Amino acid sequence: MISTNGLTLQFGKRILFKDVNIKFTPGNCYGVIGANGAGKSTFLKLLAGDIEPTKGTIDITPGERLAVLKQNHYEFDEFEVLKTVMMGHGRLVAIMDEKDALYAKPDFSDADGMRVSELECEFAELDGWEAEPEAARLLNGLGIPESLHTVKMADLSGKEKVRVLLAQAIFGNPDILLLDEPTNHLDIESINWLEDFLANFENTVIVVSHDRHFLNEVCTHIADVDFEGIQLYVGNYDFWLESSQFALQLAKDANKKKEEKMKDLQTFIQRFSANASKSKQATSRKKLLEKITLDDIKPSTRKYPYIAFKSEREAGNQLLQIDGLSKTIDGEKLLNNVSILVNKGDKIAFVGPNGLAKTTLFRILIGEIEADAGEFKWGVTTSQAYLGKDNSAFFEGVKLSLVDWLRQYSVDQDESFIRGFLGRMLFSGEESLKHADVLSGGEKVRCMLSKMMLSGANVLLLDEPTNHLDLESITSLNNGLTSFNGTMLFVSHDHQFIQTIANRIIEITPNGLVDRTMTYDEYLENPEVKKQLAEQYGK
Repeated sequence: MISTNGLTLQFGKRILFKDVNIKFTPGNCYGVIGANGAGKSTFLKLLAGDIEPTKGTIDITPGERLAVLKQNHYEFDEFEVLKTVMMGHGRLVAIMDEKDALYAKPDFSDADGMRVSELECEFAELDGWEAEPEAARLLNGLGIPESLHTVKMADLSGKEKVRVLLAQAIFGNPDILLLDEPTNHLDIESINWLEDFLANFENTVIVVSHDRHFLNEVCTHIADVDFEGIQLYVGNYDFWLESSQFALQLAKDANKKKEEKMKDLQTFIQRFSANASKSKQATSRKKLLEKITLDDIKPSTRKYPYIAFKSEREAGNQLLQIDGLSKTIDGEKLLNNVSILVNKGDKIAFVGPNGLAKTTLFRILIGEIEADAGEFKWGVTTSQAYLGKDNSAFFEGVKLSLVDWLRQYSVDQDESFIRGFLGRMLFSGEESLKHADVLSGGEKVRCMLSKMMLSGANVLLLDEPTNHLDLESITSLNNGLTSFNGTMLFVSHDHQFIQTIANRIIEITPNGLVDRTMTYDEYLENPEVKKQLAEQYGK
């Protein structure tokens, strides 16, 4: 068990947490949620001991081991992959290293023998003989093949390193597991594997995530970071969202009744305070009025941007014809004779483990790169807006204020219009005047979405649009795209995002496409799809 007592963290005049008393117990998974900047990741760092609180204590049951998902992808570059995973259990690795050093001694003494005997006993108690097989199983489950288990971490890609570090965190059955955005850079299969793992994990899990489906699948409790505190709720994310909104509405309704009562009392007092026969009643009502206090309903620190896409004109029936597109990059064939007919009103989710293949297809369709073979044709009535995975070129070295940056893409050049638009996207007041080259990842995405909305396009292409966004922005984007009456092609690893938006699923495999008009959940459970995928992947 891990708990906090009077936990306070303050940076200068800013109080992030104040007198937080909370207890996390075994057998539960706690999802930590809150607005950007509320302190979710900072709270995990406090629990991990990476930063010290201003006041208060963090208590862990003696003898319990705490494991953390590491964020430094270069920390273990000199180690082999399998060894890196096992380093998640520091004591076990220390025993293994000491044993190996003693056995390697040319002058092995009786004292060394006694020490080795002690180490072997502890090694067995920690289930050390199963360490390598367990590490290998975790890696396989997270999509790291055996061929990579013995290579150095430095030889892996960034996405592969993330998976190894996740395997490291969950290795050895830790008593307390802290995970900050564990689904980042995982494909759908790996996310599903992690969901199953955490659902069967019997110890304590505390996780920060922007993936609503993931939070719904794994969480037994929600820890809501707001108002300089943390409030625990039983249930998953959807239950928290529904119940918190219901509670807020009840409080508002109660205050409304009080306001009406106060208004009636004030009217009576004003009418009869000068009337001798009624003065006693007016005085009693005045005393009653003084006792009525409105409950303090704090406005949540959460802010939802206004995201709505409207087409300037309706597209015709001829949307997009793709015939035999092929593309090889750095010796890897990413697209192999891809042919797709996109129909009016399609909202197509492109899925599959090879993110580069999907990004390459989108970049060809919007004219950033050329295909090696094949062709595509957009309908003459179509107009396209594109949100790429990497949008840094729009911001790096750009010294324009956000008002002037967005003005470049707006037909209406009036400053009040631009400022109003930015305000709806959470850039209000001085925020709208800061330079485009100092924005955070989430702010850049909100700017790119603003640019897309101003375009009035009737076809949207979005490559991982939820990257860098907080839950509130993801929810707004999800609703905006669900309501969009045009055509969409998008890539996402967010299960709920795909399920609620897409009416057609296309998976790009090494041997072709699997194309089905159905919801994402239907796609995942369809036996014909499973059979075709097995054939396409050569399984």
